[in-house]
Amino acid sequence: MPRSLPSKLNPIARRRVDMDQIRAKLLAPQDATKRPDSVSQAILEQYKLYVEMADRLSSRRGLTNTFFLTLNTAIASLGTILSESLKERPKAALYLLLIVLLTQTGAWFAILRSYQQLNSAKYRVIGALEEHLPASPYWKAEWAALGSGRDKRVYWPISQVEQIVPVLFALTYVGLMAIVW
Repeated sequence: MPRSLPSKLNPIARRRVDMDQIRAKLLAPQDATKRPDSVSQAILEQYKLYVEMADRLSSRRGLTNTFFLTLNTAIASLGTILSESLKERPKAALYLLLIVLLTQTGAWFAILRSYQQLNSAKYRVIGALEEHLPASPYWKAEWAALGSGRDKRVYWPISQVEQIVPVLFALTYVGLMAIVW
């Protein structure tokens, strides 16, 4: 039975590849009951490697967030400290600064969105691999433990929380510029 995140929790759902298409491309056609142990072992090893790759992607995502959060915290702090001296700057320079700041927060938002899409795809492939293993800890069990995403008190996707932060910084920059003008 194919499983997918509800579109409410996954904004890329309409553009996703169907699980049947992923399954069709994942393994060479073969009857699972006639599969040699060496093939089952190879599937398990590929599964382990793929889960590790998904974890590394999440780590890179965390490092990206740390970089942008540090950068934006420093910029916002500096902007607050220098707000009086910024009032003396030409408005064109302030417009340019605001454009640069909004562009980099937009880039941060887009990068987070890309990581969300990559993670979504990776976990769909992990789910397809788990169909060929005796247990499905990530795809079925974890999702069930999280209430299938129906209640934000049980589970609120980190990708949604992450994407709020660049928006808040962008609003902060607009607010600071409004104070300076």
